[in-house]
Amino acid sequence: MEKRIVCKFGGSNFKSRESVRAIVEAVELYDQPLILVVSAFYGITNYLTEGIETVQHSESHVEELIGTIKEKKMESIDFSIEEESCRRETYALVDQRLDELKRYLLGVHYIGELPHSVKDKILSYGERLSSLILTKTLEARGFDVEEALPEDLGLITDGEYSSASVDFKESEKRIPRNLGDRRIYVVPGFYGISPEGQITLLGRGGSDYSAAAIARAAGASSLDIWKDVDGYMTANPKIIPQARPVPALSYREAAELSYFGANILHPRTVEPLLDRNIPIRILNIEGDRTRLLPLTIIDDSSPEDNHSARSVTYSDDIAILRITGPGVGIKGGILGRITTGLDDRDINIKSVVTSQTSINVYLSSADLAPSVRALEELNLPTVTRLTPMDSISIIALVGENLLDHPEQAGRIVAPLVRVGIKMPIVSLGASEGTAYFVVSHKDRDRALQIIHRNFFEEQGQSS
Repeated sequence: MEKRIVCKFGGSNFKSRESVRAIVEAVELYDQPLILVVSAFYGITNYLTEGIETVQHSESHVEELIGTIKEKKMESIDFSIEEESCRRETYALVDQRLDELKRYLLGVHYIGELPHSVKDKILSYGERLSSLILTKTLEARGFDVEEALPEDLGLITDGEYSSASVDFKESEKRIPRNLGDRRIYVVPGFYGISPEGQITLLGRGGSDYSAAAIARAAGASSLDIWKDVDGYMTANPKIIPQARPVPALSYREAAELSYFGANILHPRTVEPLLDRNIPIRILNIEGDRTRLLPLTIIDDSSPEDNHSARSVTYSDDIAILRITGPGVGIKGGILGRITTGLDDRDINIKSVVTSQTSINVYLSSADLAPSVRALEELNLPTVTRLTPMDSISIIALVGENLLDHPEQAGRIVAPLVRVGIKMPIVSLGASEGTAYFVVSHKDRDRALQIIHRNFFEEQGQSS
């Protein structure tokens, strides 16, 4: 059988009742067997996340939550499936899946707590409802299609709840033998199955990662990510109107851009594909749906100029906790106690930069205050001050081997210094292909504009 293509349709592809029809039109463009990996309808995962906190104290909220989700799903079914008997069958299957969800929500209410295993199971229903509705819509249109849940497909994880990693070796054994000869399989993303058979989520936005893992296991010819934007750009066009498309990226460039805030891919998407050289193709579902038109292709081929910048990106979801004291950067065990203390409270550390007298811990903004409290409770020796830094942005310039040329550092830093933009932290060597710096949030747009003008615009002016 010819190689399959894995297509990922995210929450941005499921925003309205018209969305499923648009996905069907995209599927019609392919002449190869497909595996479609889908996210939840836009906003449903957030709604479920908030809902499971409320239902612990309010039984009436269970009915409200189920009713709201059902209304959204039925509206999409009514619009996407014309034949009455197919609609009725889809209604019944959606009701059955919602009844399962309702039982779990009632269980959470009656026991008054939320075990990790139950939380992961409940949050997986957003994707499982999407995959069911898309499968039945394609079936009604005459496609040779079948829904394949990760538990049936054999997408095996390490068993960690909320943020699992796929066991590539085990999944590669199971997935090929569980794929039959159907032309299309529809798979809910975002979760896999532990060795013990429990549902384990792959982290927020993890449907990209699960799609990549399935592409690896199935030996796909490509992973096609459908978005509602024109692929990667040299900057965010909402801030930099002069931004232009980036038609090609290396795996590492794409991973760095994702890590530093370019919301095209989940940062772990390239991980399963690197050593298989399966290309990632970014397409826009709101663009030309009369032909397949990849806007950015990500693989291991080298661009013509592999020492130039590809894109400048940013993230506002950043805070820094600076831990100061004589010798904190060299005293044995201090850094270990810090990281363990934060990990014990489920606080994710984005990065750490150290010197002899300070340790700078990069965090999500929401984790800053809890981190301060956690480290105050540890009462660490030699620590004299904890300094929280918020209202900041991190800006990253990315390009393969960007810093091989020494003059690049001056092109990045000097124009910002000349206009008085303060950069409390600058990193020019943590990665061969990324330079990043921290600025106050109020200086973010101006810094982006200067960097973009200096590296991507024809006049090449530095300020």
